[in-house]
Amino acid sequence: MNNEKGEKMTSRPLPPDAIETGMLEPIGYDYSGTRDINIVIEQPEYTSLCPRTGLPDFGCITISYTPRNWIIELKSLKYYLFQYRNVGIFYENAVNRILEDLVGVLSPKKMTVVGEFTARGGISTSVTARYPE
Repeated sequence: MNNEKGEKMTSRPLPPDAIETGMLEPIGYDYSGTRDINIVIEQPEYTSLCPRTGLPDFGCITISYTPRNWIIELKSLKYYLFQYRNVGIFYENAVNRILEDLVGVLSPKKMTVVGEFTARGGISTSVTARYPE
């Protein structure tokens, strides 16, 4: 299969709308209103597919947030992030999508999502998205 530039694609990526948020499970934060904490979660084995070539992209996703009333159950987050493995999505869109989905489920005081993507063709990329802006 070839893409619009005639380049050979290695696989057929799913569209970004294939990603579901229903598995994300919020858990009540018992210290809400007592003190602010910062939670940092790293997923060093993030993968998705380049939407142009179908080649795999690899990176580390770091999520840091200050909860309001909810924290994320880590197993549900792991399954959510695994969905990206077969999705064709650019780095910038993936980081923004992860931020939007988690903010929608958790309503945190603040959140930052950073994607550190491994080099491809000698170029590595880092993308950061924040809530609130």
